Amino acid sequence: MTKENNEKRLLSSLQNALHILLSYSLDTPLQGITDISNALGLGKSTVHRLVTTLANEGFLVKDKETQKYRLGYSVLALSGVVTSNLDIYNESLPIVRNLVNKVDETAHIGVLDEGHVIYLLKVECNHLVRFLTHVGRRNPLHCTSSGKVILAHQETEFINNYIGSDLNGYTKNTITNPKTLLNTLTEIREQGYSTSYEELLEGVHSVAAPIRDYTGKVVAAITIVGPKQRMLQSKAPFFAKHVIEAANEISMQLGYIKRKSKI
Repeated sequence: MTKENNEKRLLSSLQNALHILLSYSLDTPLQGITDISNALGLGKSTVHRLVTTLANEGFLVKDKETQKYRLGYSVLALSGVVTSNLDIYNESLPIVRNLVNKVDETAHIGVLDEGHVIYLLKVECNHLVRFLTHVGRRNPLHCTSSGKVILAHQETEFINNYIGSDLNGYTKNTITNPKTLLNTLTEIREQGYSTSYEELLEGVHSVAAPIRDYTGKVVAAITIVGPKQRMLQSKAPFFAKHVIEAANEISMQLGYIKRKSKI
């Protein structure tokens, strides 16, 4: 085998190993060799070899009862390194906690990730009703308040490419018409916040505002989410006020300075 072919083989193995790790989620915390093989379209022998290597390094752990594999503590160690070094995580945590205390609803910080919004941080409220959201969860942009507020501040080319793709419907309230979504994004930019009323999950409302870095670029969103019985549409101004204040405070911590318009 030539050096070039060997390098290609190693690169392919690395990519497949990463795909195996990324195939895990809260919905699929345990997977066997066959599960992974079917999900990724890889041969069982290839999966077995890579899983064995990942297990030896602590990235996967074999469950003694099911004989399936779950993520190991090596992944947790890496996630700790990432979150501890993310400015937006460190700067926003106390502000998000304060927001939750004010509105008594759960709050998230989300960022753009390959056409989705992914949650970096979550602070629960004290209510017993909780939602199936978690750190690391990826949601569509067009039917979440955080996703729409991030999408609204992207470059025109990105927005056009996104609305040109399939806008999947999740509930009867999901925006699936490109023109309607474009108009909604314009409204979001003008009012400074976004809402989602049962657009992703029935019975769930949310309000989000954009977070900017020192250059003024929108790099994340802060969201509060709750059941429609508490987060009434008529209370949107109240929730928007507090979520915008929190977003502005985080933006300032990241170095953003709002410049006054010239008269």
